[in-house]
Amino acid sequence: MTQAIPKLVTFEEFVDWLPEIRRVRYELHKGEIVEMAQPVGEHEEVKGFLARKVTVEFDRLDLSYFMPNQVIIRPPEKDSGYFPDVLVLNRANLVNEKLWKKESIVSLGASIPLVIEVVSTNWRDDYYLKYADYEEMGIPEYWIVDYAALGGRNFIGNPKQPTISVCNLVDGEYQISKFRDSDRIVSQTFPELNLTPNQIFQAGIV
Repeated sequence: MTQAIPKLVTFEEFVDWLPEIRRVRYELHKGEIVEMAQPVGEHEEVKGFLARKVTVEFDRLDLSYFMPNQVIIRPPEKDSGYFPDVLVLNRANLVNEKLWKKESIVSLGASIPLVIEVVSTNWRDDYYLKYADYEEMGIPEYWIVDYAALGGRNFIGNPKQPTISVCNLVDGEYQISKFRDSDRIVSQTFPELNLTPNQIFQAGIV
């Protein structure tokens, strides 16, 4: 479970407040500082597997992309700030990010070819809150990786099934494609990526 720390704060106050050494992860959700639950091992294995596969792909294509570790996504003009599980940045657009050099904060969809959230107990954040903000920012592609089938039935079926929802921006709105089992995931950012949900979900199985 996530634990909210009472008291609404601005984004600037949140950035100033963030501990330099973070043993606990925090995000800012509409002015609320939220302590994020310590992820389980399977979550981290899925996250690590995805990061490796995506990095290999943009390296193979010789794209000017990289994958940072501690960057904050800030929806413009909002008191929210997110630390996504997997974030791909377009180095060429960072010159347009006003807070990049000083605080490693990004707010422009053009800087973020792909963002991935691996679902945990706070699944509503991924399916509602971040979905809406990432769409509004114009982030071209957003994956919701629900390996443990935690999301609502309207998102992952009834009965619930482990599902990867790939949200692609079309005319300013996300169009969602759902992938399960041995489906080949279709990515508009990396169209030659050869990956299935089973490969991703099994990353956390010893």
